[in-house]
Amino acid sequence: MLKKLLLAGAALACLHGAASAKDLKSIGISLGSLGNPFFIALSKGAEAEAKKTNPNVKVQTVGYDYDLGKQVTQIDNFIASGVDLILLNPGDPKALKPAIQKAQAAGIVVIAVDTAADGADAVVTTDNVQAGQIACQFIIDKIGGKGNVIIENGPQVSSVIDRVVGCKKAFAASPDIKVLSSDQDAKGSRDGGLSVAQSLLTRFTKVDGLFAINDPQVIGSDLAAKQLGRTGIVMTSVDGAPDIEAALKNPNSPMIMASASQDPYFLAQKGVQIGTEILAGKKPDSLTTLVPSKLVTRENVGDYKGWQSAR
Repeated sequence: MLKKLLLAGAALACLHGAASAKDLKSIGISLGSLGNPFFIALSKGAEAEAKKTNPNVKVQTVGYDYDLGKQVTQIDNFIASGVDLILLNPGDPKALKPAIQKAQAAGIVVIAVDTAADGADAVVTTDNVQAGQIACQFIIDKIGGKGNVIIENGPQVSSVIDRVVGCKKAFAASPDIKVLSSDQDAKGSRDGGLSVAQSLLTRFTKVDGLFAINDPQVIGSDLAAKQLGRTGIVMTSVDGAPDIEAALKNPNSPMIMASASQDPYFLAQKGVQIGTEILAGKKPDSLTTLVPSKLVTRENVGDYKGWQSAR
């Protein structure tokens, strides 16, 4: 009798497990801008991975154009359409929590990619501390461990903060490196990099290295240096975007020497993989998955498989 009860209990447990698991039939993707090559690659990676799980999966991809209210509306629309998984690049790490919880209450798994979001079931992001560290170690090595450097900061989101933390860690390990500035926000843009670099390079007459938190800023900084007639500054950044590939191949931009790359296609693939596993009842070992960065330089850019490369 006891054996029968145990077998019946095991059968019920199995049935319960099967009932709680869900297949991936539809996915909603909300990204910063569909005009940005980073998010285009991210979208392609997510769709390709989702179709590995279910070739007939329905994929809805939208851009919120950096309008937080618009992203909240998109999440509501995903809930109304009954998606199984939401993959989002959060417009704000904290403000989206109520919208995320609303989706989860409807039985939807929510994965944040590129930057963190409070309340998400999982987060997949580049190891931005490591990215900042390797980009700034490159500067140290190129200038012989001695000289004046600038950290060109940006918007205070988690990815930027982490990149600066990694860069400062590298510089702090070299006592003959002097950081002239580290708190100027160049807004993550080419125009911002141009403006901040113009100001800092005018203020400081001897600068040996400059780290910008992303590729647009370093391209703007390079232009500022050219306009001011400055040469011999080792410049690095983070992203590995198509524009930086071109700059690293351009003999007329010799000061731009390296970028710690991100892989948006892989970030999205990993996000969908984890989301699918959660739907199947398997929780990830860790809330956050960090994807290591690789340094792209003038020497190895020819072998770099960038954001737009065929997969």
